[in-house]
Amino acid sequence: MTERAQPTDLELAALISSKICHDVIGPVGAIYNGLEILDEDDDAQAKTYALDVIRNVTQQASARLQFARFAFGAAGSAGAQIELGTAEQISRGLVGQGKHKLVWRGAPGQMAKDKVKLLLNLIASAITSLPRGGEIEVTIGDSLERPTFRLRCRGAAARPPQYLADYVAGGQPPQLDALSIQAYYTWRLAASTRMRLDIVRDGADVLLGARPMV
Repeated sequence: MTERAQPTDLELAALISSKICHDVIGPVGAIYNGLEILDEDDDAQAKTYALDVIRNVTQQASARLQFARFAFGAAGSAGAQIELGTAEQISRGLVGQGKHKLVWRGAPGQMAKDKVKLLLNLIASAITSLPRGGEIEVTIGDSLERPTFRLRCRGAAARPPQYLADYVAGGQPPQLDALSIQAYYTWRLAASTRMRLDIVRDGADVLLGARPMV
């Protein structure tokens, strides 16, 4: 990796903050537009539409903030364990009920916080693997102490996740910005938890995996 791919702690914090703002600004702007319609339009149908929009985007903003809290933040103390049921709930909120579908296969239990953060970031990467939508099948194998993660991305035009594939392949790293920082953070999480990432094609599907280093 080149020096360009190794931000300082301050730069990393700034880039992750920018990403969170980027992810939330759209829903918040839609809420504001919906409130303007409620204030200015007396048509009952328009008000009903505005309320529906506000409900939907408020749920979306809440899900994205909840994801950011666990995937990037310091939810729980150092060395904390996180319930996998909580991780599943957060993941379902992020994936939503639109063009993507989440299938979760894993026994309940608690797992080390940083490994759960890695799993959440892999799920976010899997969404980018399916630009036209599709199914993300998450399988958690082996023990909770030394788990393996396998995410099968199944859908039209499935492709390796942008940016993360560059880090996994060990090639020229992308320019770090609010869009690519999540991939860099995922790569760093894998290293800190001593897990090896792999991205392969299986027919038309794309598989994202993480397994303990030997």
